[in-house]
Amino acid sequence: MKNISILGSTGSIGTQTLQVVDACDNLCVKALSTNTNIDLLEKQIEKYRPCIAAVFNEEKAMELKKRLKNSETEILSGIDGLIKAASLKEADISVISVAGNIGLKPTYEAIKCGKDIALATKEVLVSAGSIIMKEARERGVKILPVDSEHSAIFQSLQGNDMNPVSRIILTASGGPFREKDAEFLKTVTVEDALKHPNWSMGKKITIDSATMMNKGLEVIEAKWLFDIDIKNITVAIHPQSIVHSAVEYADGAVIAQMGTPDMRLPIAYALNYPERMDMGFEKLDIFKAGRLDFYKPDPEKFKCLELAYRAIKTGGTMPAVMNAANEKAVALFLNKEIKYLDIPYLIEKTMDAYTVKYDYTIDDIEDVDRWAREYTENLYKLTLR
Repeated sequence: MKNISILGSTGSIGTQTLQVVDACDNLCVKALSTNTNIDLLEKQIEKYRPCIAAVFNEEKAMELKKRLKNSETEILSGIDGLIKAASLKEADISVISVAGNIGLKPTYEAIKCGKDIALATKEVLVSAGSIIMKEARERGVKILPVDSEHSAIFQSLQGNDMNPVSRIILTASGGPFREKDAEFLKTVTVEDALKHPNWSMGKKITIDSATMMNKGLEVIEAKWLFDIDIKNITVAIHPQSIVHSAVEYADGAVIAQMGTPDMRLPIAYALNYPERMDMGFEKLDIFKAGRLDFYKPDPEKFKCLELAYRAIKTGGTMPAVMNAANEKAVALFLNKEIKYLDIPYLIEKTMDAYTVKYDYTIDDIEDVDRWAREYTENLYKLTLR
């Protein structure tokens, strides 16, 4: 039996993780968490009976405590609650699937407690990859990727420890605008951007997929996860989302991982690693899949991808600035306060205004994140409102 904690259990990845738990007989939930969705969390608590449940929002936590005053599950709140949930003594592995930098400290503290990490929150490695990976190495902790692309790379590397890698190929669906020209993007609405053709995800990550910032974050994440130079990571648009990513070895051989576009598959692999289990999910029918297409992203259409490459090439705290500016810009877009093309504009101008730090701590990342959000907000008020 493997005991797990799930941060973000009411989100897209969290709910799919619980579907994997339901399909396996060797997984036991010890901790759950949400930001504000206490209605769903209450149902999850009643079903899985974890030791603790954390609600980031203090008021919502108090409300849930009142509802569950006779429950054996301890209700915690705030960042301290998330840290305790991620670091819980009874858990063997922590699934980190909360949105944004909120997952940074809980992940760091869980690693310090020796917990293996099933990582779905890109921002953790984007903002503090060097710190997180160094701590994981020193503690002997596994960082098991949950993103379909990084899971594919991880799987394609198995059994090849002694063979040099020449390139990682990260595939991308291209989002809803892969066949549109740059002129069309001037008229994009929130509703347009949320219509992802292949995947069902949360709103923020769906917008990131449309701008391809999501793939930029994954490039940075791949650098840290697999210790590979940024120049050896290639992004390829693959509309069918069948090849989830690939590894090219020194001899020219390319090993790819294929499967249906179902996030439960990489979640299950991370939670059961190194074993594979048949959970009854739909399997890939290669005859129905038909053709597989690949082509280069258009830098004029996907400026956010170029900004991500710029951020990691600059290094230091610049990726954290880029990430925070993107989160703020996406939030403004989802609130219909800015236009779609204002997203890369705000990110770029915030990056231009920042002086990079190369010697930094986890606490410094919080300060950087706060600065970038405030700068982006003020820039919006001064130039776009």
